[in-house]
Amino acid sequence: MRRFMMLLAILLTTPTMGAAQSIDVWSTEAREIMPGFNGHFVHSERATLVYWDIDLDAILPEHSHPHEQIINVLEGTFELVMEGASHILGPGDVLVIPGDIPHSGRAHTDCKIIDVFSPVREDYR
Repeated sequence: MRRFMMLLAILLTTPTMGAAQSIDVWSTEAREIMPGFNGHFVHSERATLVYWDIDLDAILPEHSHPHEQIINVLEGTFELVMEGASHILGPGDVLVIPGDIPHSGRAHTDCKIIDVFSPVREDYR
């Protein structure tokens, strides 16, 4: 987890931002992007970071996007289906989704998940 956070800090710090910024993600306004998915968003020049609070049985409809996505489950159990394969993810599990790959999912429990998208998710600004 420590290595993941260090890599994330490098990704989110860009030359145009100058020195590294410290952001209290919990002070940002949570937005419900779809039923049961409430996210706190941080954007850099090259990436979007989302801290999700996901409700039990919330459904992620099948979709795709051009962004690479890294999913890191902090708490709970989330099932993600990608290319016909089901991945049951729990605390500490990380899954990388290449851009343009259809995927869907369901929260088996209440979940806390970090997603990293690159490039920036302009639709989440």
